Amino acid sequence: MVHVIDAVLLPPKTVADIVIGSPDHNTLEAALGAAGLVNTLNGAGPFTVFAPTDAAFSALPAGTVQALLADPGGALTDILLYHVVGAKALSTDLSNDQRVVTLEDGKTVKVTINADGVFINNARVTVADINADNGVVHVINAVLLPPKNSSRHRYRLT
Repeated sequence: MVHVIDAVLLPPKTVADIVIGSPDHNTLEAALGAAGLVNTLNGAGPFTVFAPTDAAFSALPAGTVQALLADPGGALTDILLYHVVGAKALSTDLSNDQRVVTLEDGKTVKVTINADGVFINNARVTVADINADNGVVHVINAVLLPPKNSSRHRYRLT
């Protein structure tokens, strides 16, 4: 039996699939895998992921990424969860001076929109609104670090 349809059927694509399929997010992919968060980001969501590029991770002090990967259940998980929002937030949903709650113990990131662009804390959004079936991904040019004073981990980047 053949059924004729009027659209192309594509397999579901999650926010994790977008990160994994990106040539610019190899470090983020490795970090999500090490922290055991790939299955979470393949879940129902919705999620918004602020996805730092490989260049953003490379800009961290030497040895930082390796140290984080060596402690995947600690600081790495906290930092990664600080890049994820438990809702779908398209660029049109964001406003200047908005505070967005992340999955990292309810800590917030600040949205700044000005003539220079859109920023999440101090990271510039370089690509916005990559839609997935369970949310959206925004590419950013820096790694977001949770506030030191309110976390169970210290983020000393040396």
